Amino acid sequence: MTIYDSIGKKYSTTRVPDYRIVKKINNLLNLPRGSNIADIGAGTGGYSLALANQGFDIYAIEPSSIMQSQAIEHPNIKWKAGYAEEIPLPDNSVDAVISILAIHHFSNLEKAFQEMNRILKSGTIILLTFDIRLAQKIWLYDYFPWLWEDALLFLPINELINLIERNTKRSVEVIPFLLSHDLSDLFAAAAWRRPELYLQPEVRAGISSFAKFDQSIIESGVKLLAADLSSGAWNAKYKEILNLTEIDVGYRFLRIF
Repeated sequence: MTIYDSIGKKYSTTRVPDYRIVKKINNLLNLPRGSNIADIGAGTGGYSLALANQGFDIYAIEPSSIMQSQAIEHPNIKWKAGYAEEIPLPDNSVDAVISILAIHHFSNLEKAFQEMNRILKSGTIILLTFDIRLAQKIWLYDYFPWLWEDALLFLPINELINLIERNTKRSVEVIPFLLSHDLSDLFAAAAWRRPELYLQPEVRAGISSFAKFDQSIIESGVKLLAADLSSGAWNAKYKEILNLTEIDVGYRFLRIF
């Protein structure tokens, strides 16, 4: 059972595809309509649907039946149960591959990138991932310090690039993705200017990092955040962040070509 079989039951309510992410994916793909795209770790299919609506044919690859059950049907989307390490598609069968905020869940990155390369004809692989070493800590980690510690377990971006290049024989371009203050896709750091959202159980339930730790530890941070928001202590300490419209918290697009 994948982690999302347990935490992903209402995933689609808080993880709504953001139009800026969709636009960036589209620009990086640079493909004509009608092209075939494999979405690896497709989740509930939000980004698959966004691309399908723009005329692409999508193979949505996702191991969790709970996640798949929330998908909106679309004639241009074919769902397949499967993992990144064993993608259920033939060799040279797609024009591009995308994986949006999913590679940190893959059990074997080397095998996953080999598989992405195997199914690809001659196009690109587009990933959205993160490396918190590339950015300063934000207030979120003061209340939930284990989020920072957990993220440090993931590969630094340079090591990830080396791994990709070794296993695909392709080049990698890194494109910073600044987080706007009003993102609709509420992944880990997306509500950086909306601290009250982290008080909502449904928002936390859509963030896999929160599922890894004991709920008593999480509730301790939630109670402290709620108290500081109520008393004005949060605003007194972090009010400068409210003047920003976007920040760099270490999220990066990788274009593999």
